[in-house]
Amino acid sequence: MKNSSQPILTTAEIRAVEAACARRGATDLMQRAGLAAANAARSMLGDTAKSVLVLAGPGNNGGDAFEAACHLKQWFFRVTVFFSGDATKLPPDARAAHAKWMKHSGATVSVMPPGSFDLIVDGLFGIGLKRAPKGIYAGVIEAANQMRARFGTTILALDVPSGLDADTGAIPAAASGVRAPATAIRATRTLTFIALKPGLLTLSGTEHCGEIELAGLDIDAALPGKAAGRTIGTDLFASHLTARRNNAHKGDMGSVGIVGGASGMAGAALLAGRAALKLGAGRVYCGLLMDPAPAFDPCQIELMLRPAAAVIDPDLVNALVLGPGLGQAAAARTLVERALAAPIPLVLDADALNLIAAKPALAAALAKRDAFSVLTPHPGEAARLLGLSVAEIQADRIAAAEELALRFGCPALLKGAGSVVATDGSHWFINATGNPGMASAGMGDVLAGLLGTLLAQGWDAKDALLAGVHLHASAADACVAGGIGPAGLTASEVTDAARTLFNEWCGT
Repeated sequence: MKNSSQPILTTAEIRAVEAACARRGATDLMQRAGLAAANAARSMLGDTAKSVLVLAGPGNNGGDAFEAACHLKQWFFRVTVFFSGDATKLPPDARAAHAKWMKHSGATVSVMPPGSFDLIVDGLFGIGLKRAPKGIYAGVIEAANQMRARFGTTILALDVPSGLDADTGAIPAAASGVRAPATAIRATRTLTFIALKPGLLTLSGTEHCGEIELAGLDIDAALPGKAAGRTIGTDLFASHLTARRNNAHKGDMGSVGIVGGASGMAGAALLAGRAALKLGAGRVYCGLLMDPAPAFDPCQIELMLRPAAAVIDPDLVNALVLGPGLGQAAAARTLVERALAAPIPLVLDADALNLIAAKPALAAALAKRDAFSVLTPHPGEAARLLGLSVAEIQADRIAAAEELALRFGCPALLKGAGSVVATDGSHWFINATGNPGMASAGMGDVLAGLLGTLLAQGWDAKDALLAGVHLHASAADACVAGGIGPAGLTASEVTDAARTLFNEWCGT
């Protein structure tokens, strides 16, 4: 299924939008947010008189919660509001919303009530939170999560689940250097206001947000014309999604070379080759390092197997996938040197990335390439490439992807839940498709093969990377929707689903 990309705004950009709205005289954003929240809650509850616990925090997110509570009470739901702050210290709009609630009901509770509720509305903390909730708020978050686990209570988070960093998707530690359980709401649904935020879509956001719904609050005029961040949708590369010409031949479809497959790891190269073939490459050559190498792939006899060095030939292939099962022996390093020097578009994955990270000369050669290159590291490989720890990479995945693109002069994909693509130092994308079934061997090899075909068919590096990561993860979703996985989903099954989905995208 085709879908459209959407802008993603950081906390600073959201604040700028809110300021622009204020200058235009739009001073009722909190009322709009509260009504949107109440409508979302009502859709989750139905129209029977059910019980709602609203958690109102000490800032503007709490004001949104008070506004929602007023509507829900008017609609005859049984509403209890938790608020433990000092109402006189609330921001002006939130203070007014608190007064409105007190006029409607006359009461809040300052301790978490016992028992269970049909719905919890989480309005404790919004996009401004950069530290772990502590004290009573940490306890309230834990109690809400336990209520969900024990009684099946649904939770609606307003703007962002409390405790989640809206910019990074990280859950701040309780104290520096202390390893403690994550303190963040696990929502059933998150209703986010104005625009999507990065932290909802990557890292822990994928665990804590549940279903994400956007309430734009009718302020399109205040949104920036071009956001630095966007979700990945098929509209970003739609010009490439065309049906094949009737008189096309295999020479038009591109030739892909796969370089890897050291002893004991031939399967990685073959998976990449099969994926390249099934996405429509005219020819696929698998250059294997293992000795002796098999004469053919009995599961995919259309693949042409060659010695690894023979595949690095611009007269033979239109794109190279370098790394699946490559290993890090001296022979592998020589192949990386040759490939980086060749005028062929490159997909750099797995051990090719590890060798580049370990050898400064290879990194320098990559940065100087004229032909297209794309990098596809997971967090561990990214950490080695940037000389950081995995924790530092994961603490700000967008910044890490941008640094990879800048340092090596080519588009970079940082894999993981909410994969991040950076094309330069100013534009980045988050892929919002995919599922936990992709945590299995060979998935990265399949993605590399898909990317190789797109490059071989003349796609530029940016569009190929955006399309490849979106297709790969969307195919995994199609598998799960069809009853395959998530547990036990295999890379080969994703390959077949990607072929079907790509043909749908191209209208064939």
